[in-house]
Amino acid sequence: MNYNFLRNTFIFTSLALSVLLFAFCSTGTKRFKDQTDYAQKANAIVLENDNAKVYVSKRPAVADRLFASVAVDSKIAEITKQLTNARLRWMFENCYPNTIDTTVRYYTLEDGDDDTLVYTGDIHAMWLRDSGAQVWPYVQLANEDEALRKMLRGTILRQFRSIILDPYANAFLDPHDPNPDHQWMSDRTDMKLELHERKWEIDSLCYPLRLAYEYWRVTGDASIFQEEWLKAMHNILATFKEQQKKDGHGSYVFQRKTERQLDTMSNDGKGNPVKPVGLIASAFRPSDDATTFQFLIPSNFFAVSSLRKAAEILQTVNQDADMAQECTVLADEVENALQQYAINNHPKYGKIYAYEVDGFGNQLLIDDANVPSLLALAYLGDVDVNDPIYQNTRNFVWSEDNPYFFRGTAGEGIGGPHIGYDMVWPMSIMMKAFTSQNDDEIKYCIKMLMATDAGTGFMHESFHKDNPHRFTRHWFAWQNTLFGELIIKLIDDGKLDLLNSI
Repeated sequence: MNYNFLRNTFIFTSLALSVLLFAFCSTGTKRFKDQTDYAQKANAIVLENDNAKVYVSKRPAVADRLFASVAVDSKIAEITKQLTNARLRWMFENCYPNTIDTTVRYYTLEDGDDDTLVYTGDIHAMWLRDSGAQVWPYVQLANEDEALRKMLRGTILRQFRSIILDPYANAFLDPHDPNPDHQWMSDRTDMKLELHERKWEIDSLCYPLRLAYEYWRVTGDASIFQEEWLKAMHNILATFKEQQKKDGHGSYVFQRKTERQLDTMSNDGKGNPVKPVGLIASAFRPSDDATTFQFLIPSNFFAVSSLRKAAEILQTVNQDADMAQECTVLADEVENALQQYAINNHPKYGKIYAYEVDGFGNQLLIDDANVPSLLALAYLGDVDVNDPIYQNTRNFVWSEDNPYFFRGTAGEGIGGPHIGYDMVWPMSIMMKAFTSQNDDEIKYCIKMLMATDAGTGFMHESFHKDNPHRFTRHWFAWQNTLFGELIIKLIDDGKLDLLNSI
């Protein structure tokens, strides 16, 4: 027997395996390859060739619009002039201004300060999340329109005042409304007359930080960061820390008499147990549905990025090094915990982010359409779009391996238990387009959005996967304005030819 040959073969094989192992490790996380032919899928959606059709704007008459903005009207004229598809022009014109046309109530307080209430649409209440998202697309125009800037400023200040009133509440009533909706006053929690609903959602405290930071970055107006800002930040930090559950369950409980399982919390209003590991518990999701495992991963990512923005403001504007450091330390702790507890080694997709965890080892592998979501992590800037774990996660959530992904003859996308089986949320299709690096994929998403509006010219909360005429909420300003935001972003990104190829 040639022992030298065997020895040399063994050495060569070992070296080869070492090289392969190094190559795998050096590239980081294994990437799941999306094999979908999006060009074929986009071509399969046949839209009516109706450029000769005269589309009538569905905006309210000028006299009936709740808020007017010269800059927004100018942007609509600019964009519609560039779009060659008549139906797409019509949908953009209807959707983009829907927030200011129909939901914004701007007031001037007795001291002359700005105050803005932003309804969510057909519900006469202001959600911290929804309002922050609804006015977001207008921030880029703030320097072009003083009235718009004051409206945005008023929205931010109203959010701060709301957080001071109750950092655990997600939705607030309009103090100027003569007939406020007090339907949830019987909820077993610390309800107040000013509240519409008191469901604790991490993102309710993140969206105001995101909006305030962007407004400041665009306008340079630091006048919003005064006493109310500091009081709101104190409440935000105290609430986040309490909900890390290091010192017991905390003060928050919530129960509702209801037939909907996810409209209330288990364990006498405390929710399912969590192990204190540094993550922040969220009783409810952005859908207003109760969490299964309270460490809601997309919202914890959002908390990290929001706290870092707050730290920058506190350091730069307020020169409050102590509170800035407090934000940074908490952000670091949550970020480290996410790396340790949020990742799942999926047998098909490789490393992906779980939707919820409890710190005990339990993980929920789904995605819900409402933002923040796993799909929207890159849209919010919480992870880099090229992060291999995010890309694997993105592929997982847009597949039948996600229990709340639905595919039918009318369209496909992510839904959630809020509406239930077979109901696709256009918000998920928009998030897919926002986070895509594939032109065919983007085109597919836009065509699907155009084909599933039920002929209304507006986005809806959800539509049935086989019949877009079965939809929920005829008036949902967040989704409408988000559609306008998407079209503007695509044009800004040099995708006008793509849109005009539809």
